[in-house]
Amino acid sequence: MSLVEQALIDAFCQATDTAFPDAVHENTLGIDLGRIYDDLDGVEPTDLLPDSPTRSIAVRHTVGLSDPLVPADVEPADRLDDGLPQTLSEYVEQQGVAHFKIKLAADEGDADRLRRIHTLLSDSSLSHYAFTLDANEQYGSVGEFREQWETMQADADLDSFLDNLLYVEQPLSRDEAFSDETRRVFAEWADHPPVIIDESDDHVTSLATALDCGYAGTSHKNCKGVFKGIANRCLIEHRRRTDGNREYLMSGEDLTTLGPVELQEDLAVMATLGMDHVERNGHHYYRGLSMLPTEVQDNVLDAHDDLYRRHEDGFPTLDIRDGRIRIDSVLAAPFGHDVDLSATRFTPIENWRVESIYQ
Repeated sequence: MSLVEQALIDAFCQATDTAFPDAVHENTLGIDLGRIYDDLDGVEPTDLLPDSPTRSIAVRHTVGLSDPLVPADVEPADRLDDGLPQTLSEYVEQQGVAHFKIKLAADEGDADRLRRIHTLLSDSSLSHYAFTLDANEQYGSVGEFREQWETMQADADLDSFLDNLLYVEQPLSRDEAFSDETRRVFAEWADHPPVIIDESDDHVTSLATALDCGYAGTSHKNCKGVFKGIANRCLIEHRRRTDGNREYLMSGEDLTTLGPVELQEDLAVMATLGMDHVERNGHHYYRGLSMLPTEVQDNVLDAHDDLYRRHEDGFPTLDIRDGRIRIDSVLAAPFGHDVDLSATRFTPIENWRVESIYQ
């Protein structure tokens, strides 16, 4: 459904030559926030969103459980020859990334891995850094999460490292995320870290449920719905203005969005929501836009020469400088992208051949 939603927004913005931030602030998209949250009845998106979109966004680099941290972690046979960084230390030194999303396994190995990352970042050229932790529903109960968290807090080697934590993302399984036990523990646990939901954000009003349960907020991904994300961002801001006793958060996350369309649409929404840093995976797990036809690659570079640069090997790749990407061209284009994608460049669907995996 979110794909259809984005297609409709794209069609409107393209037909009217309207940039996405303008469409939202002028509400020519017809967003009725009160139909989602009663608290927002009669409120326009422009009343609660930032006056202007973010024009430069920090890349929050994902550190996966199996991702190598330093060159010594890469076996010679596994060393890539793609012209891009491969290890965490290489990304830090070559692209200046200073925001990180670190995956947790919810086991005894987490503390050791966090110590290694702490040492790596402390010894790097960075003057400061910040990170988030993502457990992807790995903890069976809120009690298990609290026990491991308090153990790591008591670890002297992690004390200064955890000072740079922004929030923890979805530590509990969906079955446990909104349980009475979770609600009780969050209410009693005065110094628990900020925790947001992600996988549990599966209904249009899940954020309200999460806030009532003691969470600090939720994540935004276009795949969960653009209009839903706008409503959630507005509810977060409404609660922040009316309740100064709690921390309210909304994060920008990723499902490895790539150009030449989805990445820019995603960034257009993130910027409109006021995100300063967003998880980005495509620069890490793909070789830029090298898989696209040459003409499309050239068009992307022409239209978005601030977001992309031409790699020394010829393909477009994100132009990450001091850990940030510039998106002026994204904000000026109708729904983020201004690339000619003629259907004649691609294989018509009637010519696709689907082979059974059982053959």
